[in-house]
Amino acid sequence: MAACLFCGIVAGDVPAFRVADHPSGVAFLDIRPVFKGHVLVVPRPHVPELKDLDLDLLPGFFTLVRALSAAVPAALGAKGTFVAMNNVVSQSVPHLHAHVVPRTKGDGLRGFFWPRTKYDSDDEASSFAERIGKELDASGVTSTG
Repeated sequence: MAACLFCGIVAGDVPAFRVADHPSGVAFLDIRPVFKGHVLVVPRPHVPELKDLDLDLLPGFFTLVRALSAAVPAALGAKGTFVAMNNVVSQSVPHLHAHVVPRTKGDGLRGFFWPRTKYDSDDEASSFAERIGKELDASGVTSTG
């Protein structure tokens, strides 16, 4: 879909700090992360919400989300992750995406009030993307397909 921001990222027409470019989806850093290392995972085809995801794509997509839920804390020294998905309400881009947010005890995240932060530079964002991608590669789910 030409007007979709995430379709543009998948196609490579819109720049993003990619963490994984996999046949099942693309993962990249959220530009307004809850915490640094916050990753968005999207399926390759334009899919507005979870109910629209073809059942044939479901296992691969969630395998990638699952792998990132392990790679993010391992790469960043976090204690765990918060994995979430909005459908329509609070879905700022109408393309299915899962949030994989690094978590530590006492990080201040309460309920669904997500404070946002910024990366200090593109170099810092690239460093987070590379670290998570390397951990994903080490898990056997390659970040490059």
